Amino acid sequence: MTDKDRLLEAAIAHVPFDGWSDATLNAAAQDCDVSEADARAIFPRGALDLALAYHRAGDALMADRLTGADLNEMRFRDKIAAGVRFRLEVADKELVRKGMAFFALPQNAGDGAAALWHTCGLIWETLGDSSTDLNWYTKRATLSAVYSSVVLFWLGDDSDVNEATWAFLDRRIDDVMQIEKIKGQARGTPLYKAFMSGPGKILDAIKAPGAPNPNYPGRWQPDEEGSNT
Repeated sequence: MTDKDRLLEAAIAHVPFDGWSDATLNAAAQDCDVSEADARAIFPRGALDLALAYHRAGDALMADRLTGADLNEMRFRDKIAAGVRFRLEVADKELVRKGMAFFALPQNAGDGAAALWHTCGLIWETLGDSSTDLNWYTKRATLSAVYSSVVLFWLGDDSDVNEATWAFLDRRIDDVMQIEKIKGQARGTPLYKAFMSGPGKILDAIKAPGAPNPNYPGRWQPDEEGSNT
């Protein structure tokens, strides 16, 4: 186990009392017999990097579980719901509650939004989404809205084994799939085709991050020896 993993594991015991804070990081460092300077080297932004490390660890557990699950007989909407459910099942409510308060602070809000976006993107990608156009953004945006509402519901859910949360999740996923259905139906209409051949053509230029844009002559990427092409 690396020092980073040890510090994160130790910090989890302190978060319910001190939140995601420098006090938690310092206490974890003491528990692991790591100097505060070394702990800061591992988590340069202190509590922020510590909280993000916890979030990413949960993302990794969710992706592993989703990859290993037998989803062949499931409808796609149920696969998406499984991804959200798996993500919540590997999280601790109290730690997430402290995280919600932490990422609500103005200086942390940007990183919190990016973490949410990454989680939802990871669910789509783990389930095989290969979109590189505007759909890349709309899928993640709609799932981010669903995920956020489900997390808030889950934090207040005291039903047996979170049954109320999973029912709420199913209703919200239906909303996402309705949007995808409407988008699919719209593509076949004359109005949509006319729009996309006219003013809507600009939407074709919207690409997922890292996707090459065919309207440009080339792109920057390192070659095998590390030089640029």
